[in-house]
Amino acid sequence: MIVKVSLSSLKDGRWYEYLVRFVLGGAATVLTGLISSVFGAFVGGLFLALPAIFCASATLIEKHEQRRKREAGLDGRRRGQQAAGLDAAGAALGSLGMLAFGLTFSLLVTTSPPLALVAALIAWMLVSVVAWWAWRRTREFARRGRIAGSTKSTNRADHPL
Repeated sequence: MIVKVSLSSLKDGRWYEYLVRFVLGGAATVLTGLISSVFGAFVGGLFLALPAIFCASATLIEKHEQRRKREAGLDGRRRGQQAAGLDAAGAALGSLGMLAFGLTFSLLVTTSPPLALVAALIAWMLVSVVAWWAWRRTREFARRGRIAGSTKSTNRADHPL
């Protein structure tokens, strides 16, 4: 599988859904700034890691998938849940990359800030790609084991997407 960018999903959203994402993200950023000014940068930094728009995007992804399936005459609840779950898995993998970025940057910033930034970006990219690859391989092995170890199922809940 090749990872690629697809802007076609932007057409699925309504203008007010993007506004909700923008407002929630901005509110989380303002809240983080207020916490930081009251309790200090160390505590504020912990809240900066808050995935500001994850909840909004997960629910919107679920809703869009359900709407697509409904327009095709199908019940899209399961597909919507799976799409939101896939987004959550991606967010978790991305947080591993961000952790690598933060650790690398904090270890090297006193030596050379530009070097720390470059090294942290490389660490983020490597950890994210390796985590994604390991996740894909784990899913492939699980799927092969499930297919090889079972008889043909007629239960729709057992079938992927």
